[in-house]
Amino acid sequence: MGAPSLLLWALLPATQAANVEKEIEDKVIVFNRAYERNELEEYFSHYADDLTLWFESGRVSLPEYKKSWYQLIENGGGVEKNQVSDLRVQVGPSNDTAIATYVVEVVTRGADGTRTSERAWETDIWFKREGQWKIVHLHYNSREAP
Repeated sequence: MGAPSLLLWALLPATQAANVEKEIEDKVIVFNRAYERNELEEYFSHYADDLTLWFESGRVSLPEYKKSWYQLIENGGGVEKNQVSDLRVQVGPSNDTAIATYVVEVVTRGADGTRTSERAWETDIWFKREGQWKIVHLHYNSREAP
């Protein structure tokens, strides 16, 4: 193997990680747009069946979380704004794990019409299984925004 071939071979892992990073950035944006648009089927399709969720209230199961969101939407509530910023992605050495961290500005309308505004810090852990990226863990920490 000549020097140029060795150089290309050495750069391959970095290129693969950069590709995964871009792919996860795109997925995070699509995931959050579905949330903002209250497209629940699309939103929940990004989660693995064995998902763990941590909110301020503690651990929440995926069935509990789904139930609460479908009820909110059915009763006239929903998300009005979900703006992502400061998105960063870290890729695992085998390129099948990624951690996305970001800030979201969220406005939610309750079933009674009241609105809440919050700033949240979110961490999503993505695994690639059987060729598909899914969120296996989500940690969401928020504060009421002025």
